Amino acid sequence: MAKHLETGKKGEDLAIKFLKEKGYNILETNWRFRRAEVDIIAKDGKILVFVEVKTRSTDYFGEPASFVSARKKVLLQDAATAYMREINHTWEIRFDIIGILMPKTKKVEINHFEDAFFPGL
Repeated sequence: MAKHLETGKKGEDLAIKFLKEKGYNILETNWRFRRAEVDIIAKDGKILVFVEVKTRSTDYFGEPASFVSARKKVLLQDAATAYMREINHTWEIRFDIIGILMPKTKKVEINHFEDAFFPGL
């Protein structure tokens, strides 16, 4: 497996563990709709949460969470709409980003940004 894919998988596993420890119920991982993939779909109480995980080994080029592009946000929104239709979900949703920094010589850093962006904005 390529190094960046390995890092991404480790980051997603850490994010799942992190969310479970916060009391989230993990519903799906790596859920796909057309060209979009949602890393984690979870419930935080009654709120359906779509989570994008960004993992980096260094913050030299910026914080991991800053790498979620406008295009990725649109794809996540489209996937969220499809998932909501599939499960007949009609109540509150949220889009979160989890940024994970995994430097070789330091402790792993996890930053969770709740309500990181809003559909259509």
